[in-house]
Amino acid sequence: MPDDEYEVLIARHGTRTGTRGEAFLNYELYDEPDAPLTTDYYFWVVRNSARTIIVDTGFDAATATRRGRAVLNRPTDLLRRMGVDPGAGHPVVITHAHWDHIGNLDLFPASQFWIARAEATFWSTPVSRQRVIAHFTETRELEQLARLGEEGRLTYFDDRADVAPGVAVQRVGGHTPGQSMVTVRTSAGVVLLTSDVVHFAEELRDERPFVSVTDLPAMYEGFWTVKQLLESGAIDIVVTGHDPAPGRAEIIEKDIAVIGRI
Repeated sequence: MPDDEYEVLIARHGTRTGTRGEAFLNYELYDEPDAPLTTDYYFWVVRNSARTIIVDTGFDAATATRRGRAVLNRPTDLLRRMGVDPGAGHPVVITHAHWDHIGNLDLFPASQFWIARAEATFWSTPVSRQRVIAHFTETRELEQLARLGEEGRLTYFDDRADVAPGVAVQRVGGHTPGQSMVTVRTSAGVVLLTSDVVHFAEELRDERPFVSVTDLPAMYEGFWTVKQLLESGAIDIVVTGHDPAPGRAEIIEKDIAVIGRI
């Protein structure tokens, strides 16, 4: 396998069934009856024979339980099943700092973390502590993130950066100021890990904003960016952040799927 080609492992660690009205911004405007909506929770592993890269770290089990999510797997167990040692110093991409994406930073004591500068900066501002924004974060986890910065373990980027050959991270904004997504070259084509740029496929299809948003115009522009990447052929496969079905992936064992298997 070329040095710049990878497999993408999709690891599901939690789930929740809520309602569409809870998920989409101003749902009453769509003139649709409310209905159940399942939200699954993931992190992702990108790897080949040369390197392993972690994308997000999932949620903390105790926090998830308190917030009413079902814990299906602990990230440590999923990593072990995938043969990944979290203490080995693999780089970690943080797509944004919500509680379900940075819940286990301490599992990676030797890692360097990539994060958009706008994201890291935002969570130290007064507006980030307003209830409708802070609700999606945990104070302890933001403090851990800040400590990583003090220790020099955050690698900042502004708009786009190459994490490794064939792996790039791009800031989009919208959901949070530094919300980012990751492109990965695989044997199945270029995979886009949207994280929460696109929670659900219908969100992208219908340009339907998610309920949690810090910049609504930027959220729409994020949808358009993903569509443009698809239309131009720059990407081939879109993996959304919270859909129950993880795109064009092959299930290799319970709660773990792969794209571009090596």
